Amino acid sequence: MRTVNNRGQSEATRERVRKHREELRAKGLRPVTRWVPDTRTPEFIAEYRRQWEVLAERYRSSPEAQEDLAYWERMATDDGWI
Repeated sequence: MRTVNNRGQSEATRERVRKHREELRAKGLRPVTRWVPDTRTPEFIAEYRRQWEVLAERYRSSPEAQEDLAYWERMATDDGWI
């Protein structure tokens, strides 16, 4: 019977993770946690669209920027972008 800790991990899994982390540390790496905005939330999407409209309006008034604007509009509508 395998031993399981309070997080549901087996001893073998915990040992494998510990060893992997030790190897990474030996290579001069360290773990870092980063918190970033959740781009899937309605609030983020609404703010993204608002800021996009501000920038798009500035670009529309500049003939030199029309090609750039067309590119970014294509990128913004690709699946998975936001």
